[in-house]
Amino acid sequence: MKSADLALVLTGVALNAGAQLLLKAGSRAISGVPFSLANGWTLAERIALNPPILIGLACYGVSVVFWILALSRVDVSIAYPMLSIGYIVSALAGWLLFSEAVSAARVAGIAVIIVGVWLVARS
Repeated sequence: MKSADLALVLTGVALNAGAQLLLKAGSRAISGVPFSLANGWTLAERIALNPPILIGLACYGVSVVFWILALSRVDVSIAYPMLSIGYIVSALAGWLLFSEAVSAARVAGIAVIIVGVWLVARS
C-alpha cells in the first residue's frame, strides 16, 4: 500500500474514532434525562444544540469523504480491516479521557487486533 493511500485510510479511521469520542463527550448532556416520549423534545434539543455532538457528526461526514477516496485506491479487503485501528484508538482514548476500565481481556483483544491489522497490511 502506498503511503498516500495509507494516509487516506488512517485519516478516515482517525476522524471516525474522533467522532465517537466527541459523541461520547456530548452524551453527557443527555445522561440525566430519562428516555421517554415525554422527554423527546428535551432530548432532541440537547442533542441538536450540543457542540461536541455536532462536531462529531461533522467528523463522520468528513470521514466518509476520506473513506470513499481510500476505497477508490485500496482494495476493500485491505482497507476495511484497517477500521479496526479505530477500536484501539477508542479504547485508549476512553481510558484516558473518560476513565473507562481497560481490563486484561480488552488489552488481549487489542493485541489481537494489532496483530490482525499488521497481517492484513502486509498482504
